[in-house]
Amino acid sequence: MFHSGHARQLMQAKLVFPNVYLLVGVCDDKLTNKMKGRTVMNEKERYEAVRHCRYADEVVQNAPWFLDEDFIERHKIDFVAHDDLPYSAAGSNDLYKWLKDKGMFVATQRTEGISTTDVIARIIKDYDMYIRRNLSRGYSRRDLNVGFMKEQKIKFQEKYETLKDKSKELLVKMEDKGQELLRNWQEKSAEFVDNFLEMFGREGTIKHWIDSSKAHLVRAISPTRQLDSDDEEDSASGLSPTPPSDDESSPTPPSDDESSPTPPGDGDDEEEDGVNSNDQ
Repeated sequence: MFHSGHARQLMQAKLVFPNVYLLVGVCDDKLTNKMKGRTVMNEKERYEAVRHCRYADEVVQNAPWFLDEDFIERHKIDFVAHDDLPYSAAGSNDLYKWLKDKGMFVATQRTEGISTTDVIARIIKDYDMYIRRNLSRGYSRRDLNVGFMKEQKIKFQEKYETLKDKSKELLVKMEDKGQELLRNWQEKSAEFVDNFLEMFGREGTIKHWIDSSKAHLVRAISPTRQLDSDDEEDSASGLSPTPPSDDESSPTPPSDDESSPTPPGDGDDEEEDGVNSNDQ
């Protein structure tokens, strides 16, 4: 399996000297399965992965597990790069000891936290999750080498997790809605209290309406009482009824001519006497 730790190791080998032509040896599946166990990627996938690494100039396929002088000379290799930890194998505690003794070994540094073993451990740790994911993507239990009961258990767990996630989302939405309603109530509470006091307070609209209704009821039942109360209000304000004027209170006395009629014959006689005297 080719991963980022291998790529960083190739980078170190490429940059250890100027103008390095880097050959990368990759073992085939048969030899790798024999020496290390079953691989994740097959040999063709590993060849292509290394070939596409920017630091590799050439990939040597079917490389041997143990390097010998014949392989070194045939490929014209000047230095062999590998991490400095002793790499033991059958019959040897360090496969690269003879190269170190000849000064043809370049030590590289391992990348902490990343290795083929670490990657496989991650997959095994989350085995059920990866099985569930691949089943949901259309793989059958036979493709994944999973038994019937294991498949049903994983499907049940998947449904349970889905239901739990939906329940959490619903609770979050309900909580958000409740907080929104509480904020709206707090914003409207002051206005509600003011309107309530304006309607039902001591000097509120209801009291004025009741007082007005009582006054109308009193007028309807006892109008004279209302008139008396109006007179009392006028007296209290200092007002008095206006007395009638002299012309309106006492009638005008008749004149002398109008009051004493003229006796009949007196005027005519005087007029006659005057006429007669003139004639004389």
